[in-house]
Amino acid sequence: MDENKDLLCTETESFDFDDLGSLGIGQKKNEINNKDLIFGKNGSRSEVLIDLPKISEESFSFMVKREIDFLPKDDYLKRLRSGDLDLSVRREAIDWIWKACMHFGYGKLNFCLSINYLDRFLSLYELPRGKTWAVQLLAVACLSIAVKMEEIHVPLIVDLQVGNPKFVFEGKTIQRMELLVLTTLKWRMLAYTPCTFIDYFVRKMNDDQIPSERLISKAIQLILCSIRGIDFLEFRSSEIAAAVAISVSKEMQANDIDKAMPCFIHVQKGRVMKCLELIQDLTLVSGTVTTATTITTTASVPKSPNGVLEAACLSYKSDESIVGSQTSPENKRRKLDTSLQEGT
Repeated sequence: MDENKDLLCTETESFDFDDLGSLGIGQKKNEINNKDLIFGKNGSRSEVLIDLPKISEESFSFMVKREIDFLPKDDYLKRLRSGDLDLSVRREAIDWIWKACMHFGYGKLNFCLSINYLDRFLSLYELPRGKTWAVQLLAVACLSIAVKMEEIHVPLIVDLQVGNPKFVFEGKTIQRMELLVLTTLKWRMLAYTPCTFIDYFVRKMNDDQIPSERLISKAIQLILCSIRGIDFLEFRSSEIAAAVAISVSKEMQANDIDKAMPCFIHVQKGRVMKCLELIQDLTLVSGTVTTATTITTTASVPKSPNGVLEAACLSYKSDESIVGSQTSPENKRRKLDTSLQEGT
């Protein structure tokens, strides 16, 4: 089968969700081995984030200006909070993409790109209601595109469907969904994510020195957690990266942060500090995961970085579910401390 054939179709070709007679629905029996649950084990281009060339101020300024082209529509977060868009659709897709990335050992940027595509698409295109398979199809398509953008070793498109998905699709069906995603996003796939900016900001927090692998690893863990929660959709990727850099750097007092902020000339201090407040809910300290509603110790989670990260994200997701169950739009916001509420 020529798997690239459908991607050569004209951009105006429409995708009819009612015209998918043969979905090839079935159960996949791929089991995920614990020893494979490490991002980047297959040699992705995005896995190494240290020892990168220092980004010039001019280049960084250009990137910050361009990142607006890779954000969801402005009303996306509001629609998720109000219930106009089904929050469970996003959560279900992210959960599957997360498992698939761990299964294949894909790099961190691959996961970030997949979620970027997902959020941008959902903000522009409403999936048909009542077709539960559409969520899975979209998740597979977003991951497939990200894999082609970032990974060195690309599996057959049908082989991406791991983790015992409820629905399994033919390659041609996935390719048609890929085309819909590509055209909806106007083929802007080299998206800027927090991973794009994190090296720059961590260097700034450490006197322009090359950051340690441990520091970058901790920063990436926080980024991966943050993009799973909807509240961070309020911020640009550069703002999230700046806040994460502050969070993972050495213990800093308020005046130290004030001294560091002039180095972040391309982002707004107020928005970065607001984002930092949210990140404090996701702080990982000495193997202990603390969120607004849950504290999980190392006694109850695996001691590997992925085990800790998974616990953090699951705790955050649990808190997010509580938010989504409220009926008042005001109650849909997660409760922040008094200082944050005063700053908004």
